[in-house]
Amino acid sequence: MSVSTAPRFVPFTNFEHFYSTLRAQLAQDIDVLFAYANLPSPLDDACRYMMTGQGKLVRPLLVASSFVSIDASINVDGEADIETDDLSDNSNLTDHVKIADLQSLLENDSDYDMCRRAALAVELLHTYSLVHDDLPCMDDDELRRGQPTCHIVFDEAAALLAGDVLQTLAFEVLTAELPTFAPFDSDIASQLLAVFAPRARRMVSGQMLDLNAEAHTNISQEELEAIHRDKTGALIEAAMLMGGICAGATALQRMALQECAQHIGLAFQVQDDILDVTTTTDALGKPAGSDEKLDKSTYVKLMGVSAAKDYAQSLFNNGQAAITRELSGNEDNNALLALIEWLWSRKK
Repeated sequence: MSVSTAPRFVPFTNFEHFYSTLRAQLAQDIDVLFAYANLPSPLDDACRYMMTGQGKLVRPLLVASSFVSIDASINVDGEADIETDDLSDNSNLTDHVKIADLQSLLENDSDYDMCRRAALAVELLHTYSLVHDDLPCMDDDELRRGQPTCHIVFDEAAALLAGDVLQTLAFEVLTAELPTFAPFDSDIASQLLAVFAPRARRMVSGQMLDLNAEAHTNISQEELEAIHRDKTGALIEAAMLMGGICAGATALQRMALQECAQHIGLAFQVQDDILDVTTTTDALGKPAGSDEKLDKSTYVKLMGVSAAKDYAQSLFNNGQAAITRELSGNEDNNALLALIEWLWSRKK
């Protein structure tokens, strides 16, 4: 069996290794991006401060997990770059595509590099939303990711502009001429933008709906879900679809990713509402009980902790089911399924 010298994906062996690899790659790419952007001080400092905090990296993880899961599925279907005379025994496949040298992979694989761009894009957009959410005119929070918020460390004007530039960079990174990246693929970039832009707009719309809901009582579950399908779910949906696009997902696979993302996006928000009332500030890395302080409508307020946990579990189960229906391969070694399990067990 022979394998092409430029493997198309980071092979998934276990979640801990996958997570650490992604975090290391993303840290390198953030440095490259801000060196390219050449922002003035304190704007550069504020952006780096927010982008290098100890966040969970859920959205870039969703991009990368979708990418490798779709790519692995395509490999199983016999459409990948691996050349072999006998596919009946692929027990040594992982050994052949291990990535001791990430540099060779990032220099030679444009699809993988487009996935890197997509992972950066969703993390930039998400971080922009956090910077603005924490401002005095919004949630007025002083702690984020276990450290003081951007406007506390710098000032309100710098934080506002940091959010602005992170948002613009989220789109620019998809087509920028960046060192250590292969030239962008115009066809993939066009597809990514078509998915990313409307969901970025939906995220902002959802934030406005959430603020509007603070002035009302007795919000129904249907109304609450409408808010969070946009505020939280839209970017999760974008992340999964963008990873799939970079891997060449079929129409049916994209539909499965979107269905999964819709369940996971709601589950993630329900889980956040539960953690807000069951976990300490130290564990969360942000103020616990902030939803109650702002009198926000939440799933816990609507249905209680126990029922909210059951609902979140059912949503995670539905998300897993959507993936297993359409993706070929070993379910015990699927990056997306492993990520969903990790999300369900998270404590912050």
